Amino acid sequence: MTTPKTKVSFLGTGDAFGHGGRLQACIFIESGGTGFLMDCGASAMISLHRFGVEPNRVEFVLLSHLHADHFGGLPFFILDAQLFSKRQKPLLVAGPPGTKECLPKAMDIMFPGSAGASRKFEMEIVELTPGVPRGVCGVEITPFAASHTGGDVRLFFRVECGGKVIAYSGDTAWSDELPLAARGADLLIAEAYFHDKQVPDHLDYATLLARQQELGARRTIITHLSQDLLDRLDGLELEAAHDGLVLEL
Repeated sequence: MTTPKTKVSFLGTGDAFGHGGRLQACIFIESGGTGFLMDCGASAMISLHRFGVEPNRVEFVLLSHLHADHFGGLPFFILDAQLFSKRQKPLLVAGPPGTKECLPKAMDIMFPGSAGASRKFEMEIVELTPGVPRGVCGVEITPFAASHTGGDVRLFFRVECGGKVIAYSGDTAWSDELPLAARGADLLIAEAYFHDKQVPDHLDYATLLARQQELGARRTIITHLSQDLLDRLDGLELEAAHDGLVLEL
């Protein structure tokens, strides 16, 4: 019997500022009948429509942190579910501590009154604790504390689904826990904000390349690319994602 593939769709691979015309952080994963988003940047609804991902295929949304280029699309996603996609099945949002307070505030700032609107689907917000694994819709999530500003706790993940392991850095400076998330993973999706310039709270390409053996993932793909990195795509040793890239693991 053939094991179903785990499908990874890169819907947004750019930085917060749209360099290169790229969309913001948003990755859709389908495995074993479950579909979920890792991050939901402000351009997420554009990403979903552009690349043909029906919003109701998303069972849950996994947030690394509460910067708008990683979670700012959620108010739009929730309103679309209510008004256009006519969602009926539950929606779960899993994110760092602070998500339960921040999401309703963001909704009411963007669309006053929307946080308390009546919906035909149940919505649950789960706050994840670093080092405490959590099962969500058959997906095993192990969160780690990231080194990145924005909220009290920021996360990166080791995700197990469909017999495959995907590590996702979100936004973070180098952390000694990154290899714990990445080691033996079938895929590491890692931020590479700049080529070799080191800025606070972010990973750069040169660091990732130098630490490949330490990270220990079977395959690494870089994302969250600034113009500095986009200008140097030719000749990179690590694979670079682009909006619309689809992989099967």
